[in-house]
Amino acid sequence: MRPLSFLAVLCGVAFVQPFVEGSLHPALAQPSGTLRLYTSQPDADAQQTAAAFQAAYPEISVEIFRSGTEEVISRFLLEAEAGAPQADILLIADAPTFELLKSRDLLEPYCSPEAEAIAPTYYDEDCHYFGTKILATVIVYNTALAEPIDSWAALAEVPDAQVVMPSPTYSGAAAYNLGVITRNPALGWSWYEALKDNNAVLVQGNGAVVRNVAAGEQSYGMVVDFLAIRNRNEGSPVDVIYPREGVPLITEPVGIVKGAANLEAAQAFVDFLLSQEGQQVAVDIGYMPLREDVTPPEGFPALSELTVLSAPAAELAETREADKARFSELFGE
Repeated sequence: MRPLSFLAVLCGVAFVQPFVEGSLHPALAQPSGTLRLYTSQPDADAQQTAAAFQAAYPEISVEIFRSGTEEVISRFLLEAEAGAPQADILLIADAPTFELLKSRDLLEPYCSPEAEAIAPTYYDEDCHYFGTKILATVIVYNTALAEPIDSWAALAEVPDAQVVMPSPTYSGAAAYNLGVITRNPALGWSWYEALKDNNAVLVQGNGAVVRNVAAGEQSYGMVVDFLAIRNRNEGSPVDVIYPREGVPLITEPVGIVKGAANLEAAQAFVDFLLSQEGQQVAVDIGYMPLREDVTPPEGFPALSELTVLSAPAAELAETREADKARFSELFGE
């Protein structure tokens, strides 16, 4: 764990604000007003997250703009380049996107005291963004139509347009997967080329992947695990496989926009998402928490049991647009 003194130096007075016992509310700060949240969370999840935050901070109202990560960031960058960013805070799929924003000096550093309960690997060492949950990309299959397969290699060989996956040009998770998988020596670009040869179907987001597989439009899909597990637990004819080669992980980080109009509310939102209360909200929605003192929801493997496929976030940020362009050319998007 990072020593307390390192965070304390970076956080300054944020660490010495007294807290009311048993409450998230700092005794000397009562944020209020409007918090403008840009997010790629599924709409119902974003609404539930905002409602729980507003219950903890009733003086704050949350306005949400929601879309896929790539569209959220495109809108944010257009506003920032015009000198008028509208968002106070961003909650989007993956760390490489935040690395890109950090490199452009578009994020406000804030070292949340709640970060002490989270492993340092899940947040930026300069406190520009923090992971909020664990999302692994896995294989989902229709239990009435298909047999389980145990590897990404086997998925790429499924013929006849029976595999569906989100497009990296819309989904931040898919863009992250593209960077990680194409840098994996055992998979690489040849894995995507095999999917193309077998007429894999592209959709915009992970939600559409689960819907297609549950409806039997395709037998297999590539999807973030929480959506597939949630659908399985609700009775859909789907099940989940964590491939033996490993799984890419994203953490849906949160970060404050530089020059945020409501900085106090944005800091309170970061604190809330990282707190025990906020992590329990994530679990109640169906996500794997980052904090070890919060029990994961039913149906998830222990984090220690997962083989993780990864690549440096800064490198993925640098090559993201080139990777997406090559993918679009391959699939004719």
